[in-house]
Amino acid sequence: MMTPEISPIRVMRIIARMNVGGPAVQVSGLMRGFNSVDFDHRLYTGFCAADEADYLDTVATDVHAIRIEGFGRRVSLGGDVKAFVSLVKEIRSFKPHVIHTHTAKAGFLGRIASIVSLQPSIRVHTFHGHLLNGYFGKLKRRLVIIAEQVLAVFTHELLAVGDKVRQDLLAVGIGNLKKFGLMPPGLEIGQLPNKGESQESYGLSMTTLQCAFIGRVTQIKRPDRFLDVVSEIKERGVHLEFFMAGDGELLDTCRERITSENLPVKVLGWQSDIEKVLAAADIVVLTSDNEGTPLSLIQAGMARLPVVTTRVGSVPEVVIDGTTGIITGADVQEIADALEKLANNDDLRAQMGAAAMKFTLANFGVKRLVHDHEELYKRLLTNRAKS
Repeated sequence: MMTPEISPIRVMRIIARMNVGGPAVQVSGLMRGFNSVDFDHRLYTGFCAADEADYLDTVATDVHAIRIEGFGRRVSLGGDVKAFVSLVKEIRSFKPHVIHTHTAKAGFLGRIASIVSLQPSIRVHTFHGHLLNGYFGKLKRRLVIIAEQVLAVFTHELLAVGDKVRQDLLAVGIGNLKKFGLMPPGLEIGQLPNKGESQESYGLSMTTLQCAFIGRVTQIKRPDRFLDVVSEIKERGVHLEFFMAGDGELLDTCRERITSENLPVKVLGWQSDIEKVLAAADIVVLTSDNEGTPLSLIQAGMARLPVVTTRVGSVPEVVIDGTTGIITGADVQEIADALEKLANNDDLRAQMGAAAMKFTLANFGVKRLVHDHEELYKRLLTNRAKS
């Protein structure tokens, strides 16, 4: 498919920051996996905030990135302008055939920088989720929608990590179905260590079932709802304990509540060894208000763990309700009911865990993700050469 005059294909991958989370895992997998003969593939990113763990520094230490000053989570006129100018310079220097942006801020600054640079790059943007629910008030939400609608016109290919995310964006007029593709996540986990040793190293009980909350401890993930569920489970006398593996601005608030209410939760903080975290768990719970395609649930499935999760984003594309886990509404009682059901049924946990491993390994491998991206870029460039 690749035209002979375009070799190697220069790909500029842009993400505002590589904080620990789904997008960073995906981008790292792509950076490691691309064919270095056919592609000159470079990563451009900013810096994490003080309360965030940088995935490049803590896990993906083998992935090289070009750091952009001013790029990051915080909205800052001075920083954003500096990042924008740097991106324009980098685009003009590298002259990429493809500019692929990830997450909202990088998508905004990166695509505008691409247009201003006057380089004839193909622009691709991935929505790992969206900012339509749970982030802004009505006015800011409307401004976000307008910005994405305009940028979509100047983007050659839009990608969503799940069909629910794509449908939500199409429903508010962002892009059109013809240019909006699906790119499900792809990842892999290493061999899990011994369960007992993992639990012992974290100070967890080896005789009580352990339920894990894995992810950023931020409002959109609803750690308050998680602790409400824990409180309900404790009140019911269910033989189940919990631990939190993650960091974020609400972690201290959670610690205070756990202590004051004497909740059966062990706070581990952020952990770089996801295999060890998964080995220590018997169940994984997700209580979010909004998600794209949650990688923690895919990782749980690959580790043969059943999950209980709220019905948000593309969760139903990752979890088969009643087969690989239980999908609930946002009601605390409903989530507690699902956890109690799993805690009291060893056979059900084993059946769901086995089904989850089979399903996730078949549909969400990293090799598939890399292959699909390589073929996408070749197709887009071939189509451009023909037109």
